[in-house]
Amino acid sequence: MLTAKEFDDVYTSQNQFDWSKVNDVLAIIKAVQTEGDAALDRYTKQFDGAETEVRAVPEAELKAAHDALPVDLKAALTQAKKNIEAYQRKIKWPQPEAEGLYPVLHPIRSAGIYVPGGKASYPSTVLMTALPARVAGVEELTVVTPPPVNPATLAACYMCGIDRVYTVGGAQAIAALAYGTESIARVDKIVGPGNQYVALAKKLVYGDVGIDSIAGPSELAVVVDASSNAEWAALDLLAQAEHDEMARTFLLSTDRAKLEEVSRLAAQFAEEAPRSAIIKESLKNNHYTILAEDRAEIIRLLNDIAPEHLAVQTEDAETYAADVRNAGALFIGGFSPEALGDYSAGPSHVLPTNGNARFQSGLSVNDFLTANAVIRVAETDYSRLADAALPIARSEELHAHAASIEARFGKRRDSE
Repeated sequence: MLTAKEFDDVYTSQNQFDWSKVNDVLAIIKAVQTEGDAALDRYTKQFDGAETEVRAVPEAELKAAHDALPVDLKAALTQAKKNIEAYQRKIKWPQPEAEGLYPVLHPIRSAGIYVPGGKASYPSTVLMTALPARVAGVEELTVVTPPPVNPATLAACYMCGIDRVYTVGGAQAIAALAYGTESIARVDKIVGPGNQYVALAKKLVYGDVGIDSIAGPSELAVVVDASSNAEWAALDLLAQAEHDEMARTFLLSTDRAKLEEVSRLAAQFAEEAPRSAIIKESLKNNHYTILAEDRAEIIRLLNDIAPEHLAVQTEDAETYAADVRNAGALFIGGFSPEALGDYSAGPSHVLPTNGNARFQSGLSVNDFLTANAVIRVAETDYSRLADAALPIARSEELHAHAASIEARFGKRRDSE
């Protein structure tokens, strides 16, 4: 258990990239740029197994995976899809009136979605990335995911109407989406979480293609008080820790006894959990229990951490939404576990990590829209705007700018 000062001394939210991997990732990107599909095949066999192959998954295979889903899972994914679509429609930016100075909103043409494989399968990631894009009106969606692909992921692709699915992962998949190959078309934006190789690749290709964010280890902060259900809080911590060994969890309170109770239960449940080894490693190296002096200190700590997920399970939980400035998503009250946000609540579970909630929001429909400013100046308004522009142009010694503005003054005055 740490005091706030002790926590400040030991914690850093910065992404702990292994920068020695940058050259390796850059070499993969360059190889894909120059060799195309041959590089994809080579790296896939190197990293995913000699028996694996890069292939386009036919629609019939997607449909078969969907049809074979267990009834309860199909119903759950269908309901989650409805909830996500409803939330994204609710928050979609409205088109302003076409009057004077205004933006025109357009969906981007194409997006690539990275769906992780590895320690777990994530059909939910397909829903949480593809559906905001679909609500925005994106025309073409491409999913890349490492082989072997979980059938539930393929089923989710079918449900979301994904146009193309390829069995390729890692930095090579990001490079293919960014630059295109013989078989994989270049996209306008890449979204979705991945491992460090994927995150570094997205960082390196940004500027040639849009990205959502640089994802780091997943995070959850839980705030409790004497009224909190300790079992619920402990299980919420485990739900985050089971993602992988690097997952970060934070438990905060002004109540020492409650912190001790939750911590004891978390340790107990970790021993019994199916993913016990992963959970115990995460809690051992990346968990912080913090005893704060008062609520103000908790708020300060949360804004410094800027967690991906923040669960507040206190009597005054409702007040935190206004006071916490930096968090990817807030889960208010005991019946709002972070796990619901991962699957069915509605907002995307693709959220800023590594303290990036200080300047970034979670993925949404609006990330797939561009706003083109339209500047339409009536002749009667010209003098007012030009009088403000002309001295600035002259002060910057941009003489052609000034001449362009002055030329229209002449026409305006001649007509008066």
